[in-house]
Amino acid sequence: MSQNVPECPNLSIGDRFAAPVPSERSESKVPVLSERSESKSRRKTKPLSILHLSSATLVIPYAQYHVPIPAAHPYNPPMSSAAPAHRTLRVRHVTRYSYDQPVARSIHRLHLRPVTDFRQRVLSHTLDIDPDAPRVEFEDVFGNWSARFELNQPYTHLTIAAESIVEVTDTNPFAFALLPIRPASYPLVWMPWERTMLAPYLTPVELPDTQLQELTDYAMSYVRRNNFDLMETLFALNLALYHDFKYTPSCTDLDTTPFQVYLTRRGVCQDFANLFITMARLIGIPARYVCGYLFTGNNHETRAQSDASHAWVQLYIPNIGWKDFDPTNGVLPQTDHVRVAYGRHYRDATPTMGTLYGSSPERMTIEVTVEDANAPVQA
Repeated sequence: MSQNVPECPNLSIGDRFAAPVPSERSESKVPVLSERSESKSRRKTKPLSILHLSSATLVIPYAQYHVPIPAAHPYNPPMSSAAPAHRTLRVRHVTRYSYDQPVARSIHRLHLRPVTDFRQRVLSHTLDIDPDAPRVEFEDVFGNWSARFELNQPYTHLTIAAESIVEVTDTNPFAFALLPIRPASYPLVWMPWERTMLAPYLTPVELPDTQLQELTDYAMSYVRRNNFDLMETLFALNLALYHDFKYTPSCTDLDTTPFQVYLTRRGVCQDFANLFITMARLIGIPARYVCGYLFTGNNHETRAQSDASHAWVQLYIPNIGWKDFDPTNGVLPQTDHVRVAYGRHYRDATPTMGTLYGSSPERMTIEVTVEDANAPVQA
């Protein structure tokens, strides 16, 4: 089965422009040239594993029990000579567009091919476009696999279908945090060359200074209560966004600011990611937006409520590197998350984005399935 994603704040038409001189117009006005992109669907599941370093307690909600670990013996799984375990997932993502009047021409950019690196490997990937069109694949400035194509003949329906089989390596997501990290000051101080390279991920969103100050104070309260330990602070913030903020589909849109989410204490995964990114940057921690998929085991009463595209965060930890945090679910991603694209914000990593030359209203549906590729096929 597949998933419709009606509750997601999708930018189906998005920024619109009027010819011959482009200028921004609202979605309610009739366009001549329009841009649209697809944002993420939001799924919230139980945390898979949470490690409280201060109390040295490992929480495993799946088993519904706590395993206390003496503080004098921090969690450190024994080294094994065996090859690391893997999970193989099959992801299918289908986006359909329809129009009342023919679209004369359109240009599209896609982020649908998952990342390949030492923690994740793409075993196969297919991309089907109807009506068919030549496409070019390239690596964008963020290191993501992108595809671009143009349609130069009028059409009223467009279907973009991607299917990938991805092998995700099972690693201990807390292994990098076994020793405390206490920066000399907050915000963190970076060498000039480091700041130059990380600048896109250190600049917070444009908000009034009073709002940025309140978000800074909120983040710093977690720094102080965790004895200025960086990893304890980040774990605490990740859990706070899970416990203290309510997952509420359709309560926000693409224009909702991180401060509005902070005030209302509700949102969807895109909102929680944006808020975490903003707070991290305000205390000097580089942060970037991650688009991908979440495997839930299809254990809801319907598959349509189980699988989802998803959004979370990567933070750059000094002398460690980029590490994933999922504030929607209060976990550090392991083998249930498939990474597809990174960026400063969702516009850099959105699965589909296009520019349309036409004025017809657009209808968009999204279907996503994520399943264990090695599971027995059900009759």
